[in-house]
Formats: sequence, structure tokens, C-alpha cells
Amino acid sequence: MRTFKASIAGTAVVLATLAGTARQAEAQSIADRVARVSTGTVRMSFAARPGVCGSGNSIHHGTGGRTSWSDDGSHPRDIEWDSECSHGPARGVIDKSGGQITAIRFYVGGRWREGTDVTDLGTVSSREAANYLVSIAQNDRGRIGSKAIFPATMADSADIWPALMRVARNPDVPRDTRNQSVFWLGQAAGEAATAGLTSLVDDNSVDRDVREHAVFALSQRPKNESVPALIKVARSHRDPEIRKKALFWLGQSHDPRALDLFEELLTRR
Repeated sequence: MRTFKASIAGTAVVLATLAGTARQAEAQSIADRVARVSTGTVRMSFAARPGVCGSGNSIHHGTGGRTSWSDDGSHPRDIEWDSECSHGPARGVIDKSGGQITAIRFYVGGRWREGTDVTDLGTVSSREAANYLVSIAQNDRGRIGSKAIFPATMADSADIWPALMRVARNPDVPRDTRNQSVFWLGQAAGEAATAGLTSLVDDNSVDRDVREHAVFALSQRPKNESVPALIKVARSHRDPEIRKKALFWLGQSHDPRALDLFEELLTRR
């Protein structure tokens, strides 16, 4: 009986230790866990938002949208995949060397390939994954930040557009990262982001190149949002180049309201 009780007590200690370890792992942020890897590859999986599926390097999102992720070759190095489009999970890969992030790769679906010097974080919170990726975009001053934005937009239940707006407005962030933020704001956000994009277009403290990308992002929104916003820019913006961009994208919309504006402007001459 004493041996049996000792066995139960020992099992309880082991279970308590395992539970404590699990809670400790949960409490650690993705950033902390990635930071502990100096050189090697970090993998993580998280839930993709509804409507997203992947096949190899080809990721489908939204209504007909598709993005081909560059992976230094025709075959993804990190995953095996089936021919059909798989609905999740999202798979993020971070390469590090000397404590610095050197590459970010992203996939949807498939199965991890065997790898060497790999740290797998397992399945993480999609919101935490998105926030971590956006933090890379906010803080990186090289080319890596721009690679973090698209994966962040694919995470389920992640409300990241306010953070992306801050990235787009930040002059200290590399221009390519800001432009990527503007593009995916236009693709992935709703009416709130459309309002934000309009304010970004009107913000003369932001580089013209970024504002022109914001005009393009507006043009990619549904017509009931994009056309009125572009007409407002074309009518009243102080920068003639920005007005010209808005008129160009209105011309691509084939919307009767755009034709009415063109007629109005041409009859003034």
C-alpha cells in the first residue's frame, strides 16, 4: 500500500511539473521564444483566416485573390504539399543567423519537411503570431520587414489594420515595408481601413510614393467604397500627381460615376 501511495504521489508530481512547464511555455511570447534561437530555423503554425488556402507556394485568399510566395526556387524548402488547395494551417518560418532574422517564409497547408537545426514552436495563437509579425515590420530597418506583412494579414481573428496604418505612416520604416502595408490594408481591411487609407492619401507629411500606393490600395476596394473615395481625391487633393493617380484608377473602374466626373472635368476646359 505504501508503495502504491508513493507511486500516486510521484505521478502527481510529474503531472504538476508538466502542467507548470506548459503554463510557462504559454506565458512566453513568440518574440521571447524566437529570440532564444541565435542561429537556425524557427517554425510556427497558426490558424489561417476563413477563405485562405494554399498549394505549395501559391496562396489563395479572399474572392479570387492569389499570392505566389517566393522561396528561392520552384519547390518550397520547408513543406510537402498535396495538389489540392489546403485550408490551413498557416505556417511561418524564420531563419536566423547571429541573433538576426535573415529570412521569413510563409505557407498555407501541407506538412513540415524534416529539417536540421529547426526549432518548432508548434501551434501558436493566430493573434499573437500576427502581432509578432507586425512588430517585425515596425522595427526592422532592412528588407525583412516587408516580408512579415502578408503572413500577418492571413492570420485568423487578427485585427492588425491600425498597426499597419502606423507602419505606413512611419518615415523611419523602409519605403518597401510601408508600401506593402498600404497594399495589404487595401486588400484585407474593410470600411474602417478605407477611411484610414483616405486619410493617408490626404496626409502631406507622408512621402508621395506611399500616398500613391494608398491611392492604388483604395482602387482595390469594392466599388461602393473605392469610387466615392477616389472621386473625392480627384476633385480636391492639392497634389496634382495624386489627383492624376486617382483619375487613372477611376478610369480602370469602368464605373458610370467616374465617367460623370471625367465629363465634368473635361467640360471645364
